[in-house]
Amino acid sequence: MCEINEIELTMESLENHAKQCLEKNLPLQVLIDMPGFDFPEMITNPPENIEKKIEYYKATYDENCNHKHAQGIRIVAVAF
Repeated sequence: MCEINEIELTMESLENHAKQCLEKNLPLQVLIDMPGFDFPEMITNPPENIEKKIEYYKATYDENCNHKHAQGIRIVAVAF
């Protein structure tokens, strides 16, 4: 079972969480909310992929973690 971190998620806080994951050699787990689904999807990024994945998230999501090109898709939480 994972613990969901209920912080006010911004791209800055997501980046800070990713840095903590890298320091502890832990995967980065994010919950993505999408229209039409009852519960957010959990995506797990292994430590080896975190730096490139954060680059992707920054290019694809705005400062409030809303998808730039697909309305209603957003990163809503990080998990431990």
